[in-house]
Amino acid sequence: MNLAYYWYEAAHAFTHPVRTVSSATHYAFSIPANPLSYTAYGRTISAACELFERTTRRYAKPEFGFGNVEIEGKRVSIRESIVWEAPFCQLIRFERQGLRHKQPKLLIVAPMSGHYATLLRGTVEAFLTTHDVYITDWHDASMVPMSAGRFDLDDYIDYVIAMLRHLGPDTHVIGVCQPAVPVIAAVACMEAMEDPSVPRSMTLMGGPIDTRESPTEVNKLAQERGIAWFKRNCITKVPFTRPGHMREVYPGFLQLSGFMAMNLDRHLIAHHDMFKHLVTGDGDSAEKHRTFYDEYLAVMDLTADFYLQTVDEVFVKHSLPKGELLHRGMKVDLSAISRTALMTVEGERDDISGVGQTNAAHRLCPLIPDALRDHHLQMSVGHYGVFNGKRFVTDIAPRICAFIDRVEVHHENKAQPPYAARARSKLSHAS
Repeated sequence: MNLAYYWYEAAHAFTHPVRTVSSATHYAFSIPANPLSYTAYGRTISAACELFERTTRRYAKPEFGFGNVEIEGKRVSIRESIVWEAPFCQLIRFERQGLRHKQPKLLIVAPMSGHYATLLRGTVEAFLTTHDVYITDWHDASMVPMSAGRFDLDDYIDYVIAMLRHLGPDTHVIGVCQPAVPVIAAVACMEAMEDPSVPRSMTLMGGPIDTRESPTEVNKLAQERGIAWFKRNCITKVPFTRPGHMREVYPGFLQLSGFMAMNLDRHLIAHHDMFKHLVTGDGDSAEKHRTFYDEYLAVMDLTADFYLQTVDEVFVKHSLPKGELLHRGMKVDLSAISRTALMTVEGERDDISGVGQTNAAHRLCPLIPDALRDHHLQMSVGHYGVFNGKRFVTDIAPRICAFIDRVEVHHENKAQPPYAARARSKLSHAS
């Protein structure tokens, strides 16, 4: 049995006394009452203790904490409410108090890849002024008791379908990174069932639809190692210290260590820079570092069933683009999608989902008419920049909003025949 989780818990427990002393020392050398706090020596001791405590602590799940935002020239308070819930996920709505006119509903499906949904805080904030926003808040598998049952890729697809049905047919859905596969699979299943709640549009951002296109180091690793290696080296059981004890999981700390290793030099430089900012008294720069790493270092566990099935189907077998992906024993047919408009977004420097992997969705969905498709390749951004940061706010989000507006106008134009029928007619004439 892989004992990594037990060693991780033990190491955390063993360093607790040292962390306590370090925190106390940091406090002693940073309070204004201590004259040494104004000296280079005192700031150096305080900075070293803070960095030690921050690099050895366990980070709690962050909050969205929007408070209020400016919409149409006035401050509007944001209230979070849970509108749908299941054992492994809850659906959060960001209610904008006092806003009377209706705006399009937007479901953001956050990745279940080790980080919490709050990693998409910037993504949510960019759409709060223009849409009625909902987001999936996935639960840490280590906190879900065994009595709740299992959770795999089939269940993920079921959850997306259930949420879309709950929100209704006038919903637009965005799948960020990993959810691109279950989102497009859920839409295909709904189309095959002629479900009336099929979303009006789906936007897939930096997702691994076809990892044979521009394979990254992550994709190559999965191909080289095979599913047996991942099961042997990445899966462990939750210790008795947590509610989900004995559940097999892929621990968040393993996922985080992989992400950190990919850009280790960048993280080391960032922490070294923070140390210098603290010593020189540059509080603003140090606070930016704290804010980012409070989010980045907060991780959650994934169920082994979901993790292994995703690695096998998406990265090893390429089941979706080959037309071989099954959901509850039925083949997922992407060519069934005709009522839902499609937009894809990629980053030029994405080292997780290479250029072309998300765009492949257009090739796999032939019944969607050209007028209701869009693709955007954002230059000079990596994976994180596809859904967060300056270029997302100034370039990507407005492009998505314009696409959704276009789809909304199309649905309001009652004089036009249903575009699904037009698409099928076009396809039959072409053949």
